[in-house]
Amino acid sequence: MNPNSEAESQSTNSSMSISENLKSLLNTIPKDVTLVAVSKTKPIPALMEAYHAGQRIFGENKIQEMESKWQEMPEDVEWHMIGHVQRNKVKYMAPFVSLIHAVDSLKLLKEINKEAEKNTRVINCLLQVKIAEEDSKFGMSEAEALTLLNASEVEELHHVKITGLMGMATFTEDTKQLTHEFQKLKKFFDAHKNTYQFTTLSMGMSGDYMLAIANGSTMIRVGSAIFGERNY
Repeated sequence: MNPNSEAESQSTNSSMSISENLKSLLNTIPKDVTLVAVSKTKPIPALMEAYHAGQRIFGENKIQEMESKWQEMPEDVEWHMIGHVQRNKVKYMAPFVSLIHAVDSLKLLKEINKEAEKNTRVINCLLQVKIAEEDSKFGMSEAEALTLLNASEVEELHHVKITGLMGMATFTEDTKQLTHEFQKLKKFFDAHKNTYQFTTLSMGMSGDYMLAIANGSTMIRVGSAIFGERNY
């Protein structure tokens, strides 16, 4: 599959069912890579088809949409927040979210800790490191991530656990650029994983997940290759 060729993946899979798409996808990825089915904008029946095909981890980018789906879906579903997080909305997902992919500030981490404590939970988080050249992408620089990790205040946050890193590559078909961006984050991950007990490196989406896996990703976020074209 060409990197980021979402249109191609959509047309390839449009005649197949969600369960067939899912099975086909799982056959292409190693067993030790975690698949997050990106279900944003998709209706409950579509999620349930993936659920009945064995998928248990779903990713959403809007907290209120995720909360609504959580209330309707089976209890053993694991919900991942993959989008940019507004601090004033953390309270809505704190009772149930399993992993927050896009933590990009100490203020946000403190808010997640506060709401997790109210729910007597520990919430796993990934730090989003900016690897793309696009200005539209969120994330911290490597230096900012290290500053956060080494902040004395973080040691006092007993209701959050930073389990790894997340990165979003540039939207391009230039495999050299994508490889460079993925390798940059993998190098940073490897340099610090023992110090901070990192276990998860989340990078790769529908168009570039194979390249991300080849460059060390342990978790991919795939939507259109499973569910088809996005609904708005």
